[in-house]
Amino acid sequence: VQLVESGGGSVQAGGSLRLSCASSGNTYNLHCFGWFRQAPGKEREGVATIGGADPQSTKYADSVKERFTVSKDNAQNTVYLQMNSLKPEDTAMYYCAAGSSWSCTFKTAFNYWGQGTQVTVSS
Repeated sequence: VQLVESGGGSVQAGGSLRLSCASSGNTYNLHCFGWFRQAPGKEREGVATIGGADPQSTKYADSVKERFTVSKDNAQNTVYLQMNSLKPEDTAMYYCAAGSSWSCTFKTAFNYWGQGTQVTVSS
């Protein structure tokens, strides 16, 4: 399985970006997808998840609720992260992750990770 993120970039505060995570290979067993981010000098943190026993179930970090939306296009094997009302504190490298677990949370043991895409938000 390969995960390839795209869509990162530089925006001003209040702007929007949509990240994409395209998966390829043996994706039939992937039930849980997550977005994580890591800022310089900080630990990696969970941003959003989608999937699990309920394929459309979503979870969000409190810091991004009502600003970010995670979605999935099964036909395209792609997971998206729509980010609105971006803040400078959203600046980080964003990573897509995928796993076979039916329990989909930030603590899920994700089997596969993408290379990351940089998001920079200026004030």
